[in-house]
Amino acid sequence: MLTSGSIAKAKKGKVRVEENRADTSKDFLEVDGEVTELLPATTFRVKLDNGPEILAHLSGKMRKFRIRIVPGDRVRIEMTPYDLTKGRITYRY
Repeated sequence: MLTSGSIAKAKKGKVRVEENRADTSKDFLEVDGEVTELLPATTFRVKLDNGPEILAHLSGKMRKFRIRIVPGDRVRIEMTPYDLTKGRITYRY
């Protein structure tokens, strides 16, 4: 079954469905902020540039490559529009 964001590719009679990555990245808000406090389990309190302070956890790729975050670091946060009090740290400047 094809969805509006999928592309079907045929190769020797087989159909492969690929999701369009541009559509999925629109679901998240990306904002910048500064880490203010370290909490247990790779969780951080982050002060966003637009004002509020939220809880954010480290993304899987950053955990895998052991990117260290300390208070005062500038970071990029992905947030879902459904819960603006939590986010995921995806990049450290």
